[in-house]
Amino acid sequence: MSFPNTRLRRLRTNPAIRAMVEENSLSPVDFIAPLFIVEGNGVKEEIESMPDYFRYSLDRLQPELDELAEVGIRSVLLFVKVPDEKKGNKGTEALNDSGLMQESIRFIKESHPEFFIMTDIALDPYSSYGHDGIVEDGEILNDETVEVLAKMSVSHAKAGADMVAPSDMMDGRIGEIRKALDKAGFLNTGIMAYSAKYASSFYGPFRDALDSAPGFGDKKTYQMNPANLQEALREVEQDIEEGADIVMVKPGMPYLDVVKAVSDNFNIPVSVYNVSGEYAMIKAAAKQGWLNEEETMMESLLAFKRAGADLIATYFAKEAAKIINR
Repeated sequence: MSFPNTRLRRLRTNPAIRAMVEENSLSPVDFIAPLFIVEGNGVKEEIESMPDYFRYSLDRLQPELDELAEVGIRSVLLFVKVPDEKKGNKGTEALNDSGLMQESIRFIKESHPEFFIMTDIALDPYSSYGHDGIVEDGEILNDETVEVLAKMSVSHAKAGADMVAPSDMMDGRIGEIRKALDKAGFLNTGIMAYSAKYASSFYGPFRDALDSAPGFGDKKTYQMNPANLQEALREVEQDIEEGADIVMVKPGMPYLDVVKAVSDNFNIPVSVYNVSGEYAMIKAAAKQGWLNEEETMMESLLAFKRAGADLIATYFAKEAAKIINR
């Protein structure tokens, strides 16, 4: 029997050579850790559909921040759960300079000034309708919503946010936010645009976490059609032209082709959101003994890097960093 001179298995012989020729790797600094903040005191409550992930009141947040810092994570992405009595159609509470988001930013900056703080910019946590924009006669208004998002971004920057992360998918919001930040003197406050955010079924647990499910209809008039790839590239290109510093693809695993296309076509840092549904599926399967949680988690995260993501927002951030640090 004749064999070829080249045997690719030679480079898989043992762990040392496999590590030497490894094309992609993960580091704790690749991860953005989402944090869910709630009002009140003494609150650390597990999210039922996201096992081992919690909502925190600010007085219970410190140990979590310390642990993230200890494992080498340097970026957090903040979300707040707003009480029903503070919700409305126009997102008024989002502009409260003494609101929960703004207080959270100040708290974290004082506690861990080395953290790079990113903040969610969207109206759904503040909306009585659960939509990402102002509602009128069943329609989500674009331009009126963008005005509020720009003011919201300035409020977060005043509180100390390093980067705002508009997740709303309104047209033109990146440009308006950039102009508002610059006009207010926040030239160095960055924008991570949720540029290709799809109308996905993988967001369910997240909406449980923030009580932000739409009160009517769905979000398909502003979030993207899962069937489309070229449209994603148009969205990314527009956001870059309007001033985005980082662009994001969301969700992650079902959209690796989009991550790859964005990375190949644009010379800009690309982030991906490993969303709540992806997290919950691995947790649930591991609990049943159907999957090895650690191995499946790390394989999934590595796939994002292989596809071209520079940054990964993931609920596995802390767990993955601990594994990397072993």
